[in-house]
Amino acid sequence: MGYDLSKEEIKEKILGKLKRNFGKTLEEATQDQIYKSCALSIRDVIVEKWTDANKQMLNQGLKRLYYLSAEFLMGRALVNNMINLHLLKDYQEVLTDLGLNLENIEEQERDAGLGNGGLGRLAACFLDSLSTLDFPVTGCSIRYEFGLFKQRILDGEQVEVDDNWLEAGNVWEIARPEEQVEVKYGGELEEVWTERGLKINHKNYYSVLAIPYDYPVMGYMSEMPATLRLWSARAKTELDMHYFNRGDYSKAMQERELAEVISKVLYPEDNHEQGRQLRLKQFYFFTSATMQHIVRKHKANYGDLHTLPNYFTVQINDTHPTLAIPELMRILMDEEGMGWDEAFDICSRIFNYTNHTIMAEALERWEEDMFKALLPRIYEIIKVINDKFCDSLWKIYPGEWDKISKMAIISYHEIRMANLCIAVCNKVNGVSKLHGEIIKSRTFRDFYIVFPDKFLGITNGITPRRWLAKANQPLTKLLCDHIGDGFLKDYKEMDRIEDLLDNQKFLDDFMEVKHQNKIHLRDHLKKTQGIEINENTIFDVHAKRLHEYKRQLLKVLHILHLYNLKKENPQVHIEPCTFLFAAKASPGYVRAKNIIRLILAVADLVNNDPDTKDILRVVFIENYSVSEAEILIPATDISEQISTAGLEASGTGNMKFMMNGAVTLGTMDGANVEIYEAVGDDNIFIFGATEQEISRMERFGTYKPGLYYEQNTDLRLALNRLIDGSLHVANDRQFSDLYHSLLFGEMQRADQYYLLYDFASYTQAYEQIVSAYVDKERWKRMAAMNTAKSGRFSSDRTINEYNELIWHLRKMSERK
Repeated sequence: MGYDLSKEEIKEKILGKLKRNFGKTLEEATQDQIYKSCALSIRDVIVEKWTDANKQMLNQGLKRLYYLSAEFLMGRALVNNMINLHLLKDYQEVLTDLGLNLENIEEQERDAGLGNGGLGRLAACFLDSLSTLDFPVTGCSIRYEFGLFKQRILDGEQVEVDDNWLEAGNVWEIARPEEQVEVKYGGELEEVWTERGLKINHKNYYSVLAIPYDYPVMGYMSEMPATLRLWSARAKTELDMHYFNRGDYSKAMQERELAEVISKVLYPEDNHEQGRQLRLKQFYFFTSATMQHIVRKHKANYGDLHTLPNYFTVQINDTHPTLAIPELMRILMDEEGMGWDEAFDICSRIFNYTNHTIMAEALERWEEDMFKALLPRIYEIIKVINDKFCDSLWKIYPGEWDKISKMAIISYHEIRMANLCIAVCNKVNGVSKLHGEIIKSRTFRDFYIVFPDKFLGITNGITPRRWLAKANQPLTKLLCDHIGDGFLKDYKEMDRIEDLLDNQKFLDDFMEVKHQNKIHLRDHLKKTQGIEINENTIFDVHAKRLHEYKRQLLKVLHILHLYNLKKENPQVHIEPCTFLFAAKASPGYVRAKNIIRLILAVADLVNNDPDTKDILRVVFIENYSVSEAEILIPATDISEQISTAGLEASGTGNMKFMMNGAVTLGTMDGANVEIYEAVGDDNIFIFGATEQEISRMERFGTYKPGLYYEQNTDLRLALNRLIDGSLHVANDRQFSDLYHSLLFGEMQRADQYYLLYDFASYTQAYEQIVSAYVDKERWKRMAAMNTAKSGRFSSDRTINEYNELIWHLRKMSERK
């Protein structure tokens, strides 16, 4: 069923919005105005449902989840909202009657610049699922004005330009200036003894205002739309008239500019002092604003703050929002007069933490002196938490100073956010079965011994509304024709696809959908980048954030190996393949940017050589985003999930490709382990060292990458291409840095991500997957089996597990 809007009402709404908001008729309106009118007509439906639901939730006294994340990678909202309201077909028909094309209208919407990769997309999927399941939730983050960056490829290199995604406004958001709060930095602390005890006064601080913007997020046929609350930084004084009247205009605007930089950019570079300070300001900014909002809301609605855990639960998504913990302590003690034990008890029942990585550099740490100067009161609170925590550890590990120092929140002049989360939070979650075991056995082993009941492993998921119904409408229609549309609400319905694997007509139609999706990608790349590809080749895709452990470099070495084979023997048969890469590298991550240079240089070599240009084609997709992923993923044949085993906590790209009928070529890492369990050995191609093998090599120091270089001729020839002049790059720079990092190492040991160790195994697995692809009947079943078994990776399943084990939320229908 859909919401009660007739086609005539939809038409009137769109034309009415054009007239009232823009003073235009349909004939006079721009494409942007038509898009905004369509969006506003949809927003009206959502906001009505949203406001009614929030009122009912309050009346019924339901607990609400606050999901804190530095990123929410939402993607375009227009068509997704039409799908979730069950109005897509009606809108398409109305727009067609008006002589309009929905795809052209959708192109006017900018991807919200609120995230970078899997962390942010997971948060977005969670909001969709929480709403679909009718659980009350507010996601909280920063309203980044310029997002991460827009990636451009110039002269064979990544160049970062600003992503002014708010330039034309954001039709989905609603400003809430009446709910602004003040966030304080710097200053000094003054201890004052009163009749009620010690009071801490914060003096000589400077502050910024946090202005909230609310963005309703509609789940599928939901009774409880989610809220995404984004905080924007504003100066308390917009303009200093004293300096302005003296003609010192830059000084007059200085306070505003210094304040508002906080919400300008996602992940400012932190390889310098100012960048690190700005990141710390950002993370405190949105967590402080959120905690102030929660306390204010609770006092207004329920009064007694001792009941806070009955009405709110907070999930800290990775370590970025950890400062919410000491900030709530500060508010409860300094502003609400609670004692330490009362405040700490409330925090320990409200907060939970999701860990997303075992990599030491990603477990956030702050320099103690910088932290103390910028957030003096928060520092004092963390220091007391640390002292009490270390005292409790001393009773468990008397005399074991090294172990206690390792587990301490403050140690060696650093403040460790992950340790703070574990010390205080009620539950600590890993994001796949393998990752959950690794954090217990390795990353946080000492903590697990002390707090075994805190640790969980709940595997991530993706929403089928975005990644099937929105991204792959032809496949969604095919599935609906055979099993109905129940799978969009009940992920277990996906299992019914397995019953169709002996239906030849279904399998043929399934592969025809894939072919049409490949044509769609072909046309898109031609239109947007001027790149031509052949849809009648294998589409082999490696699309994810650029990091060495994700091993884009391993894939490049393999492409060079195939190139060498063809050059050595022009008669050798290589199945035609298009290798598609999509990735952004952090601006300060020099080696990652160098890998992009290498991909582009290899593309230039392979794509322009007469011996290989019709067999092998390498493509780098510029400025990868949710919207680009929605076109790329449904067209993919081979899903490259080749991270070093033990380092990818879960992955969600692997799930998106799988759901769209791609076959995984990967390591036993993250959720690949569970995909393997789901589809069976015949429907996935696994290679490489396991996490246990790598752990043994690291423990005993037995790995010698030079031996693999010497003993494997194919590997040696591929690697030599990096330095022998084969690759033409700007300024004749070659890739000696990459070459030396694999063979000799620098600050770190050589080949720390085991590319050379896994190269032979990868080459063999690639041959096997190509052999399977050539067997068309076998491939059809494999592709369809992957879609059939993808239901368990729905984020609806993930959310139900979180709720059962951690949050204990209720739906409106469950509490009258």
